Amino acid sequence: MTAEHFRALHHGGTPLVLPNAWDPVSARIVADAGFPAVATSSGAVARVLGYDDGQLTPPEAMFAAVAQIARAVDVPVTADMEAGYGLPPKEFAERLLETGAVGCNLEDSAGGALVDVAQQADYLAEVRAAAGAELVINARVDTFVRRLDDPVTEAVRRGREYRRAGADCVYPILAPLDQLRQVAEGVGGPINGHAAPGGPTQAELAAVGATRISYGTSLHNYVMDQLRELLPRL
Repeated sequence: MTAEHFRALHHGGTPLVLPNAWDPVSARIVADAGFPAVATSSGAVARVLGYDDGQLTPPEAMFAAVAQIARAVDVPVTADMEAGYGLPPKEFAERLLETGAVGCNLEDSAGGALVDVAQQADYLAEVRAAAGAELVINARVDTFVRRLDDPVTEAVRRGREYRRAGADCVYPILAPLDQLRQVAEGVGGPINGHAAPGGPTQAELAAVGATRISYGTSLHNYVMDQLRELLPRL
């Protein structure tokens, strides 16, 4: 499937739902369940590879994992690539495209702090220039993660800048429902809402403007919790 097809899924009548996978097996399960695309979770993939989240996975290991997932399914794959692992944008785009992925998630945090908005917009613009239309860019906004005093205003400012830089979708991760609505109204265009087992439902997220819904590490965490509960009973 092409990036064009995946991009079009962000503009349908109902939100694009992306349960995040962490290896070829989980990706196949997602695809076999009928979901039209597969997203990876950088945190879950990192843990499967023996690393912690937070840009600690060697880039070559993450690219290899994404390539394995992309080869395992016949639906579009979008890769959560944290903040780009310190790679120059052109190299990042070229190496990601080589994996077979047609999309990426890039966050605006590094070292536990928000990256300067102009710096992040420049990075996104250079990724867009290098990839052309071959990558669907989901620009993650971390103002809610970093617990700013006014996360909505800053999320809208960043989201608008990232859209101008070429991002296809803006992801104000962990935004509460009422504030997600404000961000969606302020930014315009596709908005990614964050779901989790026991968290906001797809219907609730759609009602406040989410056109794309993903689950981050929550599904991997849920499965691991089930395994922990099971093992003592074996």
